[in-house]
Amino acid sequence: MSYATATRRPHGQLESDVLAVLWSADRPLSPGEVNDALGSALARTTVTTILTRLHEKDLVHRERAGRGYVYAAAQDASGIVASRMHTELSKGADRDSVLRHFVSALGPGDEALLRSLLADADGTRERA
Repeated sequence: MSYATATRRPHGQLESDVLAVLWSADRPLSPGEVNDALGSALARTTVTTILTRLHEKDLVHRERAGRGYVYAAAQDASGIVASRMHTELSKGADRDSVLRHFVSALGPGDEALLRSLLADADGTRERA
């Protein structure tokens, strides 16, 4: 087995790892700093490519720093998961069916939480 095969991450894992580094930072980081924090043998250009892709997906913000960029997460982990859920929901031709399947698969605790959140949202909308 080659080194590349032995260290291959599951699809999306490197993006997740990079986001985790950015979430734990108290300031925007350069690609080199992200690479150092990952503690892996990745090329800096690989990390730069991942950061560029995350920027294109609006998952990270970037700003100029000298000749390059520094990056910060655009939102926290919960916000990103919620965005992904919205994206997947928008792909479905039959939103009613998609939501029905989603809700039917919830456990009792999650269902109660969802009902509570929906009730709070309805109350907020009525007051607004």
